[in-house]
Amino acid sequence: MRDLPFSSAAERNKGPILTQLKRLLPASGRLLEVGSGSGQHAVSFAAHFPGLEWQASETAENLPGLRARICLEGGCNLPPPLQLDVLADPWPRITCVAAFSANTAHYIPWPAVTAMFRGIGGCLEPNAVFCLYGPFNIDNAFTSASNERFDNWLRAGDPRRGIRDLAAIGALANDCKLHLQQRITMPANNFLLEFRKQ
Repeated sequence: MRDLPFSSAAERNKGPILTQLKRLLPASGRLLEVGSGSGQHAVSFAAHFPGLEWQASETAENLPGLRARICLEGGCNLPPPLQLDVLADPWPRITCVAAFSANTAHYIPWPAVTAMFRGIGGCLEPNAVFCLYGPFNIDNAFTSASNERFDNWLRAGDPRRGIRDLAAIGALANDCKLHLQQRITMPANNFLLEFRKQ
């Protein structure tokens, strides 16, 4: 593949996300990234955690571009990406000390969000961390006018998509034995949510 996939959003937010991940992620073990997209996060973050095996994943249709980036730019702690559809049953049999996902919850239907939390909950070791990045509503209200416009755009493309409410995400996480520890305010009206496996 000559032209690698590219996300301008991933390029903008990788610095602020990395700042927080350095505080939250363990130094060693295996991390599962769900919905790795272009792979820009994976290759950037894995380089800063040499003792952490960064396992990227994507759906079948997006896997070739991700695989190409990892092959060209990935280090020795970035293995070939997994094919993963969150709705698949069963999920790949892996055990992880951490999980990460960015800008996924608003792009996939709610049943897929539910499946993602259940799958991650099943993969994580006790007290492992799950970091979820993206825009979220608070008390069913948008945190900015730009987020409201973004939500309208998402739903125009597919009414099953949209910015999720933090209370709904927290309740879903609890059902999956994942408990919200903190909500970190990020640039551009986003949050990084830290969950811990009970």
